[in-house]
Amino acid sequence: MMLQSSKKKCCHSKVLPTDCCTFCVLTMPESLLDICFQYVADHLETLCDRGIFTFDKMRLRKHITLPMEICEKLLNVKASKPGKIDTQFLHIFDNLSATRLKRVKLRNTNVNDAGLKILLKHKLIELEISECQFITLESIKNLTAFGTNLVSLTIGENVNMFPYSSFGLPMRMEVNYDKERIFLADNLKRLTLRRADSLLPDFYTLLLKPLGKLTHLDLSNSSELGNLKCIEHLTNLSSLILYNVFKLDSAITSICKMTNLRHLDISQSKEETGKFESGSVVLAKIIENLPNLSSLDISGTNLAGTGVAEVNDDFRYASDIPGLGLRVGNPLHFLGLYETQHDACLRHDIPAKLIAGNANEEQILVAAMAYIERPDMLQKVLNELFHLFRFESCQHIGQALHIVLESMNRHINERHIQISGSATLFYIVKGTGVELHEVFQVKRRIITTLLNGMCVHRNDDTMMRNGCLTLCQFKIPADVVFDYERLVEILLHSVYGMQQESFVQRIGIYLLNSLACQVDRQQKVKLGDLGAITKMLWLIMDRLAKGLCDDVLEVAWSTMWNVTDETPQNCKKFLENRGMEYFLECLQKFPDKEELLRNMMGLLGNVAEVRELRYYLMKREYICVFSNLLDSLSDGIEVSYNAAGVISHIASDGPEVWTIKEPSRDYVLNRMMIAIDRWDLGSHRNINYRSFEPILYLVKIFDTPECQRWAVWALANLTRVYPEKYCNLVIAEGGVTILQEILMHPVPPFAVKDLASIVVANCSYYKDNRFDCLDG
Repeated sequence: MMLQSSKKKCCHSKVLPTDCCTFCVLTMPESLLDICFQYVADHLETLCDRGIFTFDKMRLRKHITLPMEICEKLLNVKASKPGKIDTQFLHIFDNLSATRLKRVKLRNTNVNDAGLKILLKHKLIELEISECQFITLESIKNLTAFGTNLVSLTIGENVNMFPYSSFGLPMRMEVNYDKERIFLADNLKRLTLRRADSLLPDFYTLLLKPLGKLTHLDLSNSSELGNLKCIEHLTNLSSLILYNVFKLDSAITSICKMTNLRHLDISQSKEETGKFESGSVVLAKIIENLPNLSSLDISGTNLAGTGVAEVNDDFRYASDIPGLGLRVGNPLHFLGLYETQHDACLRHDIPAKLIAGNANEEQILVAAMAYIERPDMLQKVLNELFHLFRFESCQHIGQALHIVLESMNRHINERHIQISGSATLFYIVKGTGVELHEVFQVKRRIITTLLNGMCVHRNDDTMMRNGCLTLCQFKIPADVVFDYERLVEILLHSVYGMQQESFVQRIGIYLLNSLACQVDRQQKVKLGDLGAITKMLWLIMDRLAKGLCDDVLEVAWSTMWNVTDETPQNCKKFLENRGMEYFLECLQKFPDKEELLRNMMGLLGNVAEVRELRYYLMKREYICVFSNLLDSLSDGIEVSYNAAGVISHIASDGPEVWTIKEPSRDYVLNRMMIAIDRWDLGSHRNINYRSFEPILYLVKIFDTPECQRWAVWALANLTRVYPEKYCNLVIAEGGVTILQEILMHPVPPFAVKDLASIVVANCSYYKDNRFDCLDG
């Protein structure tokens, strides 16, 4: 890769030769146009019609015409979304009178030959296809038929357009091609053909012969190209990339004839393939014959010599890279020295402005940008970057963040890149603190990139661990709610689909619990629909079978407590999936576990609030448990309080629904009154109410004053201990008016009225003092 020459100062870094600081680029809010494109990409029905079957082609609606800028933007935005673009989607662009494309990039898609043909019919000027395994030999004919306007063509990794079966030796043309060419694209100026490692020299001779206008040629990872005489007629060539091309000794003579070259890359990713005979001499020959070079990459080779400085006859200065002596007074703009033999990047007198290496932070960042398209090299550089963040410090955080995100998004299927990248993201997010958290767009891009990698590598323990640990550095759920459903699916997989009793399972369930605790009712319903209840019950069943009460068991009940809060659908799922059986079994096996007991009773309090589900609880074995738990001293008053809440809701439906004889309704309610008298009104609580609607409902049950008493006690306690939070809630939900009606009503006993007056006084005092503070 050839880096841009401009230098831009970033508010989060020193001067570095890249224009891409994620902090600075993304501090501006998203434009309305970008938001619109994101919406349309997610809701294609706004523009398109589709048949009743999932395999039906998408069609642009009649009377809709999209200009080139919108078509290209829509394609790019859709490509950046999770899920691969397929040929059905590309049929949107099948109508050439209503759509127009000139520049297309397809990476990691399920597009086939038919889909590519749709795009080529637009007479593209730029086309890039990479990681598109369904594109085959058939597309060569379409390149010839529709490629007359092509100026730039990139055929990247995992594209089977030139299979060995057709272009190996002996040469067999399995379709009727003109024997003088592979395909016709006379105006082509930039050609990239990567990982064509099964093709032989004769193929390249045939391929390049008619492409005399080429200025840029990239044949990376071609196993052997012979003496490269096939390029000597390309007199306009200014950039030649031969990365990981083997046995280049015999090609140096042909390379040196390309006197217009400004960029030459003959780097290698493996030391054994980068050895030239008389390396310093070869490098000196290249420099002498290619005077216009501004960018040279010899990473992974022995061309830099051993490091002994040589004084050149024409200059008074010496270079620590002997073959570069002629460039001492005219330094290269870019020089690739990453993993060059004898540690060339560590030397001092190097005639280059930018150096890709691993001697320092700037060299590592330059190397990462230079090798962003090369997974094998990029993986090594990302490991260097990870160690930089973990053991040292990074001054160019913006550029580093951009590089990591770009690497992970470009190479989504490369496990090692995802692991190195996610580990580095952890240290970036953890280390930048508030500064990062002020930039919503940056957080969103980091989280999206993490989730993309976790989706693809969801069965990889290391990737899932890195992703979950990094997500823990954000505010849950505020920072992740934009991609809530996908995150939940990943976390549920970590709980249910990963190795049991692993760190990933534990951190996954903790994150799920955090999500369930703070999201709204609709999102709790979604949690249940995605399987949160059933998977938590599966965890509980597993722990019961093992006789194990651990943090996973406790958090599983806590998660269900949170996900059933004011969500009847999830309460029903709990009951229908043997939840009460597991409750009784946990109570029997682990009677002394306070946190477990509190979480279970908190959940049953949510169930009891749902009138149509209370009949599930009207069984002797359950009522006996609730009655006995009224006397519990576990976790302060919490277990006793929640048991009383369950009983109050059941009893509020009247004597006629109390269908069991023992224990009797009167006995249980009397026992509840004794428990309430024992509670300290100033008790601090381990509970969080989002609404007092269920409690205020009980306040109005005049025919069962025991229910009123529990409800009013709860309000008195909460408004006394947490006035700022709960006085507001009582006032906002009309609770003061309801309690004043209690005070005026003749039926409620003195104990109920006394508690009601406490609540009214607490709210009045809080309201008066709050306004006094505002006035002052």
